Amino acid sequence: MRYDGKIILVTGGSRGIGRDIVTAFADAGARVFTCGRTPPETPLPAEFMACDVRDADAVTAMIDAIGAQAGRIDVVINNAGGAPQTDAATASPRFSERIIALNLLAPIHVARAAHRWIPPGGSIINIASVSAVRPSPGTAVYAAAKAGLLGLTRSLAQEWAPAIRVNAIIAGLIETETADFTYGSAAARHALAASLPAKRLGTGQDIANAALFLASDLAAYVNGEALTVDGGGERPPFLGIVAAHAAGVTPNAGK
Repeated sequence: MRYDGKIILVTGGSRGIGRDIVTAFADAGARVFTCGRTPPETPLPAEFMACDVRDADAVTAMIDAIGAQAGRIDVVINNAGGAPQTDAATASPRFSERIIALNLLAPIHVARAAHRWIPPGGSIINIASVSAVRPSPGTAVYAAAKAGLLGLTRSLAQEWAPAIRVNAIIAGLIETETADFTYGSAAARHALAASLPAKRLGTGQDIANAALFLASDLAAYVNGEALTVDGGGERPPFLGIVAAHAAGVTPNAGK
């Protein structure tokens, strides 16, 4: 899949999944723009613009600047997001508001501002999470925001069709440079990977490949969908409990 001459915007493309998405589209020939609050620590194959995507006015100014330079934006990928582990009962209202602003309001701001710059046949891709479709204790507000992002995807897909396609990617357990913080030690990550059907954690390249597909003409009839990229999904916890009891072991429900 080639994107020669195409204009791509990836929010939060300086690191992690976003960096892999930026690199994949640049390697496919696209002119890529990305944004973040601070410049990338290492060079990117993209044009960087400083922007806090939670600020609607800043988003509009950034996207209008890209549009003025490039004349259009063919593909917008709402990737910026994330949240630290926090107990919902003790999280401050301000913390919750900032998580929702980054993971839900920011994609709304970006999509709204980009709408007039996206030509017919263009697309928007929202990077969601498995947290949106299964319980996520410790990141409840993040899960709610990502669930809202899936709702936004489905609604905009119908509202802006047929000119603009809007889809989402539900990212599974992805190993990035912050894997130690997200999943724990190397041993913990190995055990987690072994529990997945694919027998490995996902990579940013896996998500980038899905984005390349959804933005392409091969997905011309794909609209309002959430493509799950999770290596087959997490093993249902009840199976472990059943297996433990069958082996004569009573698992500690509190751990």
